[in-house]
Amino acid sequence: MRSDIIALVLAWTLILLAPPLAVAGLIELWYSGVGPGLNFFAKTFLPAVTICLVLGFWLKRFGTRPDTAERIRDREAFAAVALGWPLVVAIGSLPYWLGGMFAGPPSLISGESDWGAAGLGLLHSWFESMSGFTTTGATVIDASTSPNCIAGETPDCIQAQKRSLLLWRSITQWLGGMGVIMLGMLLLARYLGGGMSIARAELTGPSLSRLRPRLQQTAKVLWSIYTFFTFIEALLLKYVGKMSWFDAVNHALTTMPSGGFSTYSAGIMHFDSATIEWILITFMFISGVNFSIYHFILAKEWMRAFTDRETWVYILVLVSAWVAMALNLLWIAGEGGTTSFRQAAFQATAIGTSTGYASADFASWPTLSLMVLLFLMIVGASAGSTSGGLKILRLRVAYQLAKREISRISSPRKVHVVRLDGEVVPDDKLWVIVGMLSWWAVLAMGSIVLLAILEPRLDLDSVLSAVVASLGNTGPALGTFGPTQTWSSLSAPSMFWVTLLMWAGRLELLTVLVLFHRGTWSRERKD
Repeated sequence: MRSDIIALVLAWTLILLAPPLAVAGLIELWYSGVGPGLNFFAKTFLPAVTICLVLGFWLKRFGTRPDTAERIRDREAFAAVALGWPLVVAIGSLPYWLGGMFAGPPSLISGESDWGAAGLGLLHSWFESMSGFTTTGATVIDASTSPNCIAGETPDCIQAQKRSLLLWRSITQWLGGMGVIMLGMLLLARYLGGGMSIARAELTGPSLSRLRPRLQQTAKVLWSIYTFFTFIEALLLKYVGKMSWFDAVNHALTTMPSGGFSTYSAGIMHFDSATIEWILITFMFISGVNFSIYHFILAKEWMRAFTDRETWVYILVLVSAWVAMALNLLWIAGEGGTTSFRQAAFQATAIGTSTGYASADFASWPTLSLMVLLFLMIVGASAGSTSGGLKILRLRVAYQLAKREISRISSPRKVHVVRLDGEVVPDDKLWVIVGMLSWWAVLAMGSIVLLAILEPRLDLDSVLSAVVASLGNTGPALGTFGPTQTWSSLSAPSMFWVTLLMWAGRLELLTVLVLFHRGTWSRERKD
């Protein structure tokens, strides 16, 4: 293992994290005034900014070597990305812990020494940060966890938090949506060779293609498209949806990454606005499409853009789920036609793209609708999008692979290949997909058993959907963890375990599992 390469990737990632941390913290000056705002910034955000810069530049000095571009291999790239995410999450959790969103460090001056509460507060901060950066959208902010809320007295616990903390919470999702390391490609590509290996580590599988000759140009194109849609959505939410600027910006920052964090405990249900819901539906749908399609449209490559089969399958899945749930709500639940139509459309798109917004308490919907939602949590949207789940592309390839094996049995002398959109899929990519799906099943089943042991009071719906929602980075689940509830009722071991599932799900398992293979850490042979 070449530690200098890992150090260099981590260095630029930390340096890149410092500016958004500072921006989020300084916004408190606007809401609290210069004096209180600077004091809050110094206590809450400055430590995290300082750690990013000091540790980042130290690692950069350690990792910079003249031959770095020739030394990077897949295992260094995968290890750097897998290790980079927990490091970013840990630093990103500090503002929540130090800023009073959860129980913070004990005050030695006043003599307070409740380290147990502080430790639990740190776990809650870690959960919120992991849920943000992985765009899962599950939260533990409620009266039982946050000192800013009093049960029965605080009408909205999330709204009661500092504006800078809520903005940072949304920024973590925006950064995590396209990939923290992918953003770093804009800088890393200049200093580090093998950038495609790093990008593949963060976007495992056949989900990333070069749109331009150089990877740095590809990253710039993707981030430009991503930023453009975020900006347009914020304007629409403000001027058409009549949101405040703060709400509009925050919801735009959490829609495009398929995140789902809101500035209110009730989420989208707080607004009770059909206009806002249809704007969100539009941009959630956009976030679930492979971003390469938008590049093809900009380049006027109409055939490549509109003949992509995965996009049409994605549309078919969402429309089918929409119709099934609308009819189920109309006939079984007795909802009105317009209400059923809108709520089904919203939840099909929100869960199908793993955004996790809720315009209704879908956990109380009829069984058929719950089955459809669980199916959408597992499947996800398109590869190359910001959504979670297994991705339609992988499931299509798995289906074609199953057909090939049946065909081999019936026609053993025939040459059998797997084709996707007219192109033969190489065996190495097939095995990556098979490996990812296999490990997903193993990890899901093992986690369901583990949670059933750790949380004996939970019913099957809650346990099953919590695991699927964590691995698929969906956020709200069913049962106890529905859209009107938080995840704060989990015990400490269970809460930490589901954050590991979020991490593995965001990096699509193989990147994380590489860390646990002894070959990854073997000493380099000197030939």
